[in-house]
Amino acid sequence: MKKTSTFHYGWIILVLCLMAVFCALGLARFGYTMILPSMQKDLNLTNTQAGGLATGNFIGYLCLALIGGYLSSRFSPRRVISISLLVVGLMMVLTATSGGFLSALFWRSLTGLGSGGSNVPAMALLAAWFAPKRRGLAAGIAVAGSSLGLILTGPLVPYLLNVSGDGGWKSAWVILGGIVIFFSIIAWFFLCDRPEKKGLLPIGEEQTGGQENNSPEKSKNKTAPKSGASMADVYTSGIVWHLAAIYTTFGFSYIIYVTFFAKYLQSEIGFSKEAAGNYWQLVGWLSIFCGLIWGWVSDVLGRKYGLALVSFIQGSAYVIFAVWKAPAGIMISSLLFGITAWSIPGIMAAACGDQLGAKMAPAALGFITLFFGIGQALGPTVAGHIADATGTLAPSFVCAMAVAWCGALASLFLHKAKMKTG
Repeated sequence: MKKTSTFHYGWIILVLCLMAVFCALGLARFGYTMILPSMQKDLNLTNTQAGGLATGNFIGYLCLALIGGYLSSRFSPRRVISISLLVVGLMMVLTATSGGFLSALFWRSLTGLGSGGSNVPAMALLAAWFAPKRRGLAAGIAVAGSSLGLILTGPLVPYLLNVSGDGGWKSAWVILGGIVIFFSIIAWFFLCDRPEKKGLLPIGEEQTGGQENNSPEKSKNKTAPKSGASMADVYTSGIVWHLAAIYTTFGFSYIIYVTFFAKYLQSEIGFSKEAAGNYWQLVGWLSIFCGLIWGWVSDVLGRKYGLALVSFIQGSAYVIFAVWKAPAGIMISSLLFGITAWSIPGIMAAACGDQLGAKMAPAALGFITLFFGIGQALGPTVAGHIADATGTLAPSFVCAMAVAWCGALASLFLHKAKMKTG
């Protein structure tokens, strides 16, 4: 039966995917940035150990990123995303029980498992609900979930610390974890795996006779990859490996900046936790449309130019943060990072859909996210070692700049993917 409503359920899917990113990354990962100074002080952690907690989280993320995409492709994205979000929320709550480095590392690592199992399938799910010409835009909107996390934690965590003292970091983990648990329940009831289950075509799919064709059989024919893409196509594609290399540079460089952002402002520049929170919130507000803008740029100019521009701008933000310690320098660095912050994951999700179609996009995104996770796992620990050895975090940000610019250069050599309609 043909639907007469002009509202497409794909927009609900987009909102749910945005909220999955908000929970898996915005709260579970980037919430750590504001919680870290108080948590580090209370648990008496070194910079290397503080970076080690972030590394543990990313190793967990890495372990589930690849298998999460595969399970999503083979079974149900709805189940994988919802259950993984529940794990994220529970582990965040349990992080509040940490009494030292090892216990904190354990809970943060398990939180990473849930984040990898929810974020990757959520981003890849958009390839099923949006046609190729809309994927960059949709993915760009979804990654704004990370921005919402910054906007919330920027003022909330300092408030909790002021109310509860140094132990307020425990309250912060409990409250943020509770929010994630709530959204895991919402995802379970409202996510849908593919548009044909609703009798719909993907948003942006060509219409027939001026009307949208809502036949599930025809939708399957339109959305199935023409080339019968398989896991072998993921592992043997030169473009997928090239994307993986670029993604590694992003993972390594950006996580140094976001992990030690508040710590650097408070311990080396002398900002209060409220002032650091304000800058973190500013990054959140600036970044809320970054994925949308750069996803559109990648749709128009091509994925490689979008990736190159974002990587160059972010590298500039890191080096300015390191060498220009005046408020003007911090503001410019925040501005440059904010307007590009979460753009690369969105472009990568769109590129995987372009290359392998909707069915195998989750597996492809999971595969390249494996390398993204390796970069994230190495970044904080390397940065922490550099900071402990030199007595300052500034060289760590210079290191992040060098790696980001390598990613920009590598992006310029990316071949154009063969667009698939699946």
